[in-house]
Amino acid sequence: MDDLSPEREAMTPNASYLPKQGGRKRVVGPVIGILVVLGMIGAGTMYWLSTRDFETTDDAFVDAYTTQMAPRVGGQVTKLLFADNQHVSAGQMLLQIDPADYQAKLDQAKAQQASAVATLEQAGAQVAVQQANVDQAAANVRVAEAELLQARQDYDRYRTIAAGAVSRQQIEAATATFHAAEAKVDASRQTVGGARAQVRAAQAQVLAAEASLNQAAANTHMAELQLSYCTLVAPVAGIVTHRTVSTGNYVNPGQALFALVQDGRWVTANFKETQLADIRAGQDVELAIDAVSSVRFHGKVDSFQAGTGSAFSVLPSENATGNYVKIVQRLPVKIVFDDDRLKDHSLMPGMSVTPSVRVR
Repeated sequence: MDDLSPEREAMTPNASYLPKQGGRKRVVGPVIGILVVLGMIGAGTMYWLSTRDFETTDDAFVDAYTTQMAPRVGGQVTKLLFADNQHVSAGQMLLQIDPADYQAKLDQAKAQQASAVATLEQAGAQVAVQQANVDQAAANVRVAEAELLQARQDYDRYRTIAAGAVSRQQIEAATATFHAAEAKVDASRQTVGGARAQVRAAQAQVLAAEASLNQAAANTHMAELQLSYCTLVAPVAGIVTHRTVSTGNYVNPGQALFALVQDGRWVTANFKETQLADIRAGQDVELAIDAVSSVRFHGKVDSFQAGTGSAFSVLPSENATGNYVKIVQRLPVKIVFDDDRLKDHSLMPGMSVTPSVRVR
């Protein structure tokens, strides 16, 4: 090729002054990688610094006491006085069972109690009659004793009088009168004994009547209780839920009709046993509840269950038999809310919670 003209040669830039594009890329790539690594190290360090003072778990739930409501008597349901998921107060009437049968039993028990009262009064009157008989018999004894004394004196007098002063007939009459008086005294005393036995018998009848009255009163009280059980009331305040009964159903004693979730709420957190070394009662807890993601509630560690979850399972493991595989156990920890904002939110048992216990 021809040599370039001086003008064209002047317009062509020197190759040594052109930028090297491949070299720039080789520098920028490692720098970005280093920066990413440093960022990850910094983020990891910040996360470790922010979490090393906390113990947390995702195996935690809102908890509450639940009362299973069941009738104490059987019968047909005539009234349901609540709506599903309604909040009720302690003592509020919730359900009515037909009371007709139990009212009849109460009336019968009251009639039997009235009869027992009359029987007791009659027995008491009989005691008074028998006591009067005892008093009369005792008076007869005294009369007989007086007659005996007179007869004995006449008898002794006739025996001491000189022979011929009185006739034999008079002596025999005095003797007969004396022995008759003695027999009369013995008979009177026997009558007193019999009358006293009648008093004791009458008193025994009084005791029997009192026992019958007490039994009748107990039957009346039981009938009153049975009648009162026809009305089912809320033992505590809470929310009525899980209803399985309707008006007109026949229910049996002990049959679960609905559940009453009490008002109190807390969190049951199942921490691994390896997390429990630094957790103590009274420590502050931050509670993140999935249903209220915008709020972080405050709470405190309350107590620890006296045994792991497996220790109270229906079929606890038999570690002394067969091959043993060690499994990290979990211990339920009760965390109570310490936050006034709780009243502004409806928290129900079973809602997922993530607690963070500050251990340092």
